[in-house]
Amino acid sequence: MKIVVGLGNPGREYDGTRHNVGFEVLALIAQRFNAGRPKAKFKAEVAEVSIKNQKTVLLSPLTFMNLSGQSVRAALDFYKLPLNDVLVVCDDINLDVARLRFRPSGSAGGQNGLKNIIQQLGSQDFGRLRVGVGKTPPHWNASDFVLGKFGAEERSEMDLGISRAANAVEAWIEHGIEMAMNQFNAKTQQKKKKKSETNKRVVDLPDQIRE
Repeated sequence: MKIVVGLGNPGREYDGTRHNVGFEVLALIAQRFNAGRPKAKFKAEVAEVSIKNQKTVLLSPLTFMNLSGQSVRAALDFYKLPLNDVLVVCDDINLDVARLRFRPSGSAGGQNGLKNIIQQLGSQDFGRLRVGVGKTPPHWNASDFVLGKFGAEERSEMDLGISRAANAVEAWIEHGIEMAMNQFNAKTQQKKKKKSETNKRVVDLPDQIRE
């Protein structure tokens, strides 16, 4: 059994904001696997699905971001699962839009939802999938930035990122954190892109230069 936590803020005014990408990823997964109407439990919206023959609880805390750990703590106490069966999906302002980064553990890195989960669980040893929402522009307040919405071009890119993040969650459920890291982390994507660009440059060179 697995628990996937998507972080965000409840309320229609927060729909589509950078801080709510965790909610969006879980909503897409719920849609893919016909989760039906979520239930109110653990101060959260909860849906249960089967992914890769694994019972999976989709948990979207309704406590607001800074108190997300209350829901996670309550769910873990109820299901009595080890921390390595938990994955938290959240936004990251240190990553470019739609970049993904898995980590098996670590600090909150400035993400207040993660910070509260760490406090509530008394441990950093749970998986997290960070979804890039772009870096805070100069002279902007980080809180204002994450509570803002994406521009049209970013929104299009983010929709693809949300879909890829849902794929990443499925990979984590089926294969575990190490394989998911290798397949989806931003560094791996960048290496592939650089390799592709290098190959393209070589192909485009005139024959006499290649020789």
